[in-house]
Amino acid sequence: MKKTVGLWQLCGFAVTSLGGTLLHFLYEWLGQALWIAPISGVNESTWEHMKLLFFPALVFALVQSLFFRDYNDFWYVKLRGITFGLAWIPIIFYTYNGVIGHSPDWINVAIFFVSAAAMYLYEIRLFGQNKGESADSRGRLRLACLAALCVIGVLFIVFTFKTPEIGIFKDPLTGSYGI
Repeated sequence: MKKTVGLWQLCGFAVTSLGGTLLHFLYEWLGQALWIAPISGVNESTWEHMKLLFFPALVFALVQSLFFRDYNDFWYVKLRGITFGLAWIPIIFYTYNGVIGHSPDWINVAIFFVSAAAMYLYEIRLFGQNKGESADSRGRLRLACLAALCVIGVLFIVFTFKTPEIGIFKDPLTGSYGI
């Protein structure tokens, strides 16, 4: 299994990249259908771009978990990897904008793909450090990590409809927040 981790992560990058790209446009393609809004991008805010990374990565992690039962800390690795990837989107975006003053669309697209790649590369490193925890300890850790991922997912959904009026949620094109 350890020899195939890199292949799995490459597939994860492809799924996340394709899924995130599709979700970027799906809300508009479906005539701004509210049923797709919780998981798709509803505007061009940094927060919405983070959502485009989260949901495809989570779906891939659910599938991947069926094949990674030998990895004691699978969900710990996924929680760390996904939060790492999510963090890179605003870090790169705001750093770049702070230095240059604006961000062309192709840079924003590149930021998404770089963050996804960084996430899966980081996870490869973490999978290489697989720990042999006790079964009892693994169960609690697994539940805590799954709960944390669920909280992140719920926040993405809630903030789609009840959007705080702070910078990360602001659509730079329209100046609006949320839907």
